Amino acid sequence: MAKRTGRLKSQLPPCYYEGYLEKRSFKDKTSRKLWACLCGNTIFFFNEKRDNDYVERIDLSEFMSITDDNSQDRNLDAARLNLQMKNVNVKLTAPNAEARELWKGYIHSIAELTLPTSLNLLPGQMHAIKEAVEQEKERIRSASSSPESDFNPYVSVKADMPACYHTLSRLEAELLLERAANRGNLLLRPGKDGNFAISTRQDLDGSVFRHYRVTRKYEGGFAIDVENPVFCATLHDVVDYMVEKTEGVSIPLIMEGIYERRISFVWSDSESGERSLQQAKTDNVPPSLPPKPGPRIPTPEQASELAEKENIDLNNKLKKKEKLPGNASEVPQLPPKKAMLPPTPAPRKSSCLMPPSFSPSSNDEDMKTRVQKETPGQIPLAALSELKLKLEQKARLQE
Repeated sequence: MAKRTGRLKSQLPPCYYEGYLEKRSFKDKTSRKLWACLCGNTIFFFNEKRDNDYVERIDLSEFMSITDDNSQDRNLDAARLNLQMKNVNVKLTAPNAEARELWKGYIHSIAELTLPTSLNLLPGQMHAIKEAVEQEKERIRSASSSPESDFNPYVSVKADMPACYHTLSRLEAELLLERAANRGNLLLRPGKDGNFAISTRQDLDGSVFRHYRVTRKYEGGFAIDVENPVFCATLHDVVDYMVEKTEGVSIPLIMEGIYERRISFVWSDSESGERSLQQAKTDNVPPSLPPKPGPRIPTPEQASELAEKENIDLNNKLKKKEKLPGNASEVPQLPPKKAMLPPTPAPRKSSCLMPPSFSPSSNDEDMKTRVQKETPGQIPLAALSELKLKLEQKARLQE
């Protein structure tokens, strides 16, 4: 299918009112929220407000009536409308009751070219609708007085131009087809008396050009004036018919826009005031990645929570290890660990010397041994005093 051109303000009729609407007709399975624009006597629907290509349109030339739809809606603020056309009923949903009244006023007024009196609107809103009606009447009068007066003024075709449409004369079209042969060999251009023409170029021992007249019909649509005229609903169908009947040999010529390859800017010298066109410096080095974040140092609270969590995990692991597959009640007990004692220091020699004539008896030897066992290393003073006293008594007895 031929591609539609963008929604240019110079190509569309004047826009009287626009806003979001939910649209649903008999052929639509679900309702869709679209951006609606009442341009001239046609409602154009776009997916979004910023889009340039419309997806649907409703021609109000077959307008019958527009009434409120009082059926329940899941959105309590929404307000429904029934737009009755000649062959189809379209259900519209406005965001609120005020928007519904405005859409009713504009659609009814533009379609009937009269201002209804049953609208619940403010005086300023009624005045704006009245101005829109006067502007639409003037648009119709100017279209009727133009050379294109042999077609119905309610049938707008300016917004339906295929992408291969070029405002050229016959000679300019031939030159463009010759120069841009690698892009296509068929284009649509203006003709005489407000009609159109199809120009083609083929290679047969040189360039062979053909031109076909496309006329507009008063009841709507177009006709390719050949031996057996071919009627088409839109200019897109005219281009598609030419491509289909030539088995794809005819290719629509679409001129794409030229894009700059380098970034340029106008630079002004602060001293001399001279302005010049400068080229931005090319930097082939890709932007460096940001450094990876370093390890986070936990706060004291986080450290305590982490330690507590590790203790819980350790206890859980120990409990799992203590469970045996055979007898869960028998848990192996590990031997208790003995405490490590400090090393025993080596016994020091006593500074007390026995007299040479002293020969201790067995009792004395037992005493000495008991004392040494009780206090290894150095003999306490109490034991020495007791030993000395016994020695003195024994000496007196011998005398």
